[in-house]
Amino acid sequence: MESLTDTTVNIDLNEKTVRDLNAALHAPTAKSYHVTNPQGVHSVAVGIKDEIDVEVDGDVGYFCGGMHQKGNLTVSGMAGPGVGENMMSGKIHIKGHASQSAAATAHGGLLVVDGNASTRCGISLKGGDIVVKGNIGGLSAFMAQAGRMVICGDAGEALGDSIFEARLYVRGTVASLGADCIAKEMRDEHREELVQLLKDAGMEDEANDDDYVNSFTRYGSARTLYHFNSGE
Repeated sequence: MESLTDTTVNIDLNEKTVRDLNAALHAPTAKSYHVTNPQGVHSVAVGIKDEIDVEVDGDVGYFCGGMHQKGNLTVSGMAGPGVGENMMSGKIHIKGHASQSAAATAHGGLLVVDGNASTRCGISLKGGDIVVKGNIGGLSAFMAQAGRMVICGDAGEALGDSIFEARLYVRGTVASLGADCIAKEMRDEHREELVQLLKDAGMEDEANDDDYVNSFTRYGSARTLYHFNSGE
């Protein structure tokens, strides 16, 4: 790939299609892209595979940032279902709220949501990191296999149902825990991990506040579902 210019390319979705946008992002010529007038369309900025910065000015629909591999994607608005679905690396930052199934099946990278995230946030998480500065809905982290989730607000019902080895940090209240999910000891290694995740999410002041960090509870697997039990 040729070297990228330091200029910012502006793409207006009133003039270009989402297909045009994604084609440009898959073969970038610049280090920075500014997308205007998304108006809630689906599949914006999917499959980014280069170290570029993409800012979307407005709300997006389904599967924004899906299969994200590299670079930084920022959405200055709301995101529909499946934002960051199956992301592999890089960073996605949603400055508004996110709908259901945020970062579903994510293998790597970091999703930051400044507002709330709806149901099934981090479902089947496979190694990515999620920081939600607000609340999350029910059945979040369902069957989460690996990775970390930081919830600075409250969590809905059945948190971590059938969880494997993902680690969940919740500052607020949890409506209920799902099958095999329990509260766990917060050791120094976990505090250090939480502090770094907060810093990565741009929450430097909170990360340096011991009282804030100590107000989180860690949740994870009780490991009772690892082996079949016939009940005999």
